[in-house]
Amino acid sequence: MTVTEESGGRLNAFANEPKIEVIAEKHYNDWKYPQFVIFGGIFLISIISVSLIIK
Repeated sequence: MTVTEESGGRLNAFANEPKIEVIAEKHYNDWKYPQFVIFGGIFLISIISVSLIIK
């Protein structure tokens, strides 16, 4: 910790900050998102159709 003395004898303690890390952008698999949307749509349509059949 860095400690400095102000006027009047007061002490200030400053924490050491960690070094900044540059994180590379993740490249998502191009197939995962469309697959999620397609299967989610199929699931949603099936739930709605089952609820209409039961009604």
